[in-house]
Amino acid sequence: MPKRLFILLLFPVALLMGVGAVKPPGSPPPRMDRTVADAQLRETVLPVLREYCWDCHGDAEAKGGVNFDAHTNLMAVLRDRGTWERVIHTVRSGDMPPKKRKTQPDSGVRTHLVGWIERTLFPIDPARPDPGRVTLRRLNRVEYNNTVRDLFGADFQPADDFPQDDVGYGFDNIGDVLSMPPILLEKYLNAAEAVLDRAIVSGPLSPKNRRFAPSQIQGHSGSGALATLSTQGEMFVQYEALVPGDYIFKVQAYGDQAGEDKVQMALRSDGKDLETIEVRRGRGNPKLHEHRLRLEPGRHQLAAAFLNDFYRETELVRTNGKGKIYKEKKIEDRNLQVEFMEVTGPFSDAVPPLHEIHRKIFFKAPGPKTTNQVAREIIQRVTDRAYRRPATSVELDGLMRLFTQAREAGDGFESSVRQALLAVLVSPHFLFRGEIQGNPDNPHETHPVSEYALASRLSYFLWSTMPDEELLRLAGQGRLRRNLAAQVKRMLADPKSRALVDNFAGQWLQLRTLDIVAPDEKLFPGFDAPLREALRRETEALFDHVLRKDRPITEFLTADYTFVNERLAQHYGLNGVKGPEFVQVSLKGTGRSGVLTHGSVLTLTSNPNRTSPVKRGKWILENILASPPPPPPPGVPALESKETHGTLRQRMDAHRDNAMCASCHAKMDPLGFAFEHFDAVGQFREKDGDETVDTGGQLVSGERFADHTELSRVLSDSRQSDFVRCISEKVLTYALGRGLEYYDRPALAAIDVQLRKKKLRFSALIQAVVDSVPFQYRRGDGDPLLIEAP
Repeated sequence: MPKRLFILLLFPVALLMGVGAVKPPGSPPPRMDRTVADAQLRETVLPVLREYCWDCHGDAEAKGGVNFDAHTNLMAVLRDRGTWERVIHTVRSGDMPPKKRKTQPDSGVRTHLVGWIERTLFPIDPARPDPGRVTLRRLNRVEYNNTVRDLFGADFQPADDFPQDDVGYGFDNIGDVLSMPPILLEKYLNAAEAVLDRAIVSGPLSPKNRRFAPSQIQGHSGSGALATLSTQGEMFVQYEALVPGDYIFKVQAYGDQAGEDKVQMALRSDGKDLETIEVRRGRGNPKLHEHRLRLEPGRHQLAAAFLNDFYRETELVRTNGKGKIYKEKKIEDRNLQVEFMEVTGPFSDAVPPLHEIHRKIFFKAPGPKTTNQVAREIIQRVTDRAYRRPATSVELDGLMRLFTQAREAGDGFESSVRQALLAVLVSPHFLFRGEIQGNPDNPHETHPVSEYALASRLSYFLWSTMPDEELLRLAGQGRLRRNLAAQVKRMLADPKSRALVDNFAGQWLQLRTLDIVAPDEKLFPGFDAPLREALRRETEALFDHVLRKDRPITEFLTADYTFVNERLAQHYGLNGVKGPEFVQVSLKGTGRSGVLTHGSVLTLTSNPNRTSPVKRGKWILENILASPPPPPPPGVPALESKETHGTLRQRMDAHRDNAMCASCHAKMDPLGFAFEHFDAVGQFREKDGDETVDTGGQLVSGERFADHTELSRVLSDSRQSDFVRCISEKVLTYALGRGLEYYDRPALAAIDVQLRKKKLRFSALIQAVVDSVPFQYRRGDGDPLLIEAP
């Protein structure tokens, strides 16, 4: 059987084996008297619904997607908990029944209805908290790259070729959405082979293909499935040749034809032209262009250059069917479109030189009688770290069989070890973060996660990578739990905690979307790639500062300082900053404070041609106040499709004529309008066109403010508890890799108490999450309310 196929066949078998875990006794969740709850449903709940809600949500009516026809018994109610959670929010807020309804339930009826729903569907016993269960999940792209880096001691970035990770609850490390598409299995094997090609020297390298999707190609303005050059210039990839030899550079491209000449493309290597090509025209009609070239060991820039841009606007005079004359603009625009770039190689008999990574793996040389013993030690040393816990003797026996088969087939010692390590790198124990327990389908059984699982939870939370030697040593000694505070302090001080900036803050504050925002070039000609990067760096620097200096988390809203380079200082109108390096500057007297006035947030919450109070308000509700609005009702037109007369505020008022829109926009719009002093790329302004901006407003909770400065003060003072809850929810979600549920409320309450005792310091938030029940414990799968306890 071919080795590659054999490795692939190992994958599903290993996935089913799982990893055992200790099962200390746990307290079962409180039991519900179903007979009593069912009787209350029939006698006191359904009559209220029939009196006040049935016109819109009963007898086959389902306004807003809600219908109660099937909810006539307790089990039906328990199976549709999401609907009843919406009922709690709308009844408690007074949004339902609608205000226009003449008869309304009194406060006693509302309190009884909400109370029954909470007791029956969302029971919480703080004395016996439910830790929930995290789905077995694979490493995401960042975690995979970082884990390979720390496993072998070199930054290979093999996961850059993987498909993009799906996002759930705002983050890309959520187990329920980290799917396993078939293509990813092949990518895993390709990545494992590429990693071991670099890590182990065992002879000449066989040629391999590396394809670069548009998202991996630099220097272009395209998005999605195409890399686009709309002006003369070049797009490029970085490729590292491991040995001297021949390589084939490939580009699949077509041209957007305009003018008489065809699109001209040059293939380049390290700035030198290799070949000039006429590119075939027409979307859906691409051609693969190839050029064989010689590369020396090292990093090379391989590029496709667009040589002959053409753009022309012509005004045409037309006549419609009624004889009316009108003018139409004809645009001719020549562009280069690239679907992918690819490098194949090396075609060479050269052997890579021995390097430090190889020497670390093969820390012991085999003797005539110690070949198998030394191989087992080498394989075990890598496997223990790759699996983030000691490999079992059964697992090592299986890996040694691969080593023996390779030796019997005539492979050398290093090549045979490589075959075993290839199996390690495609094993679910490496690719997945597994905490499989005995009796995994019993949701009534709760127990602490093992020390090794706790080490992994901690390291992937704070570092987005595997546990280091100290964490694994403490876990092996059973002393990690007793030393968590010291380890959290050590890990936050480590440079690898930069992962919190890149991966948590980058997703919480949605900084990653800066890559795709595209302000109108004519309206904002100064917005370019250096400014885009500076905007991101500013917000990342503030988060990093709060982390490193252990500042209160409220400084994300109130910081009267920021970090700028010369380019960003000019954008903000700040004086005295020179050069490309970022420095800390005071914001006193500038009208700016905290992330809400950072150009990054203001730009990503705007439209290409104007500000968007709705987007800005929605962003604050979701990321600052933990109160995301529901999706807009179907059939409501966007603002742009309505009349465009009057100021933006007047147009927004007209947009709220739809009663279904009014309640949500009353929450979003005042928040967004408060920041109208900042345009669509975050520059300060007094006027929007000819109109003086109006930034005053009032929150639905009653607080009034004149502008963004007063609103920021409201958010950090009277609404501080909402912000603390919001960031606590975000951090706990990110740390667990799952969405939060009703039974996580005690954990959030405990985090809040611990935070306030430590004056809201950033380290206190991290420590409180690590100390929480959901982070330290787990239970079996399933819904405790639907599955009877054994």
